Amino acid sequence: MTSTDLTGRTAIVTGASRGIGLAIAQQLAAAGANVVLTSRTQENADAAAAQVGGNALGVAAHAAEDVAAQRCIDTALDRFGRVDILVNNAGTNPAFGPLIEQDHARFAKIFDVNLWAPLLWTSLAVKAWMGEHGGAIVNTSSVGGMHVAPNLGLYNASKAALIHVTKQLALELSPRIRVNAICPGVVRTRLAEALWKDYEQVLSASTALGRIGEPVDVAGAVAFLVSDAASWITGETLVVDGGQLLGDAQAFRTATG
Repeated sequence: MTSTDLTGRTAIVTGASRGIGLAIAQQLAAAGANVVLTSRTQENADAAAAQVGGNALGVAAHAAEDVAAQRCIDTALDRFGRVDILVNNAGTNPAFGPLIEQDHARFAKIFDVNLWAPLLWTSLAVKAWMGEHGGAIVNTSSVGGMHVAPNLGLYNASKAALIHVTKQLALELSPRIRVNAICPGVVRTRLAEALWKDYEQVLSASTALGRIGEPVDVAGAVAFLVSDAASWITGETLVVDGGQLLGDAQAFRTATG
């Protein structure tokens, strides 16, 4: 079972109107999957589905709203008859700054979207289809969940928790359902814009592979993890960062050159 062909399978990708989520949807559709994309508004969801083409369907659904999530699962089943793949990609970061400067509202929002939503969608997908038929789930975490960094404490904490939850779910849902996580580094997205827009040259020089990430870099990793080529992989966290976690590549080359 080494195929990356997803023909006949149905995938739901949350937070898929742009950036990494849209690239994932496009990659899964290119591999043959039916794809249901979510966004907060129907207009954005429809626009994203139009960019994907093929058997793509846009559904308005705020990731952390139970009723909207259930409606999306039901819509996918009504339209395509199955839900084989779930990519919990929706994320947010309204809490920039030191931890002690954050309030409960921002804490609740970031953990609702980044941690509770993946649990919610996983629960609904398992109970609606995957529990009986099997499936593959990928959670979008972040390299931030693996280290500490200034001003990103709450976001990183939510992503660290998601890594742990991924491992827990992998055991709880085995053997029929595989659950893995991806940890992107700095990628050219609107959510991460503050991290790269004014620093891309310096960041690229300090990255082992010489550039920041593009959404398609992450999408390829997800397409692999949900395919049969990854049929013996579960509970894992795949870092997709061009070597950013390795340290400052430019300084290393200077010191060893």
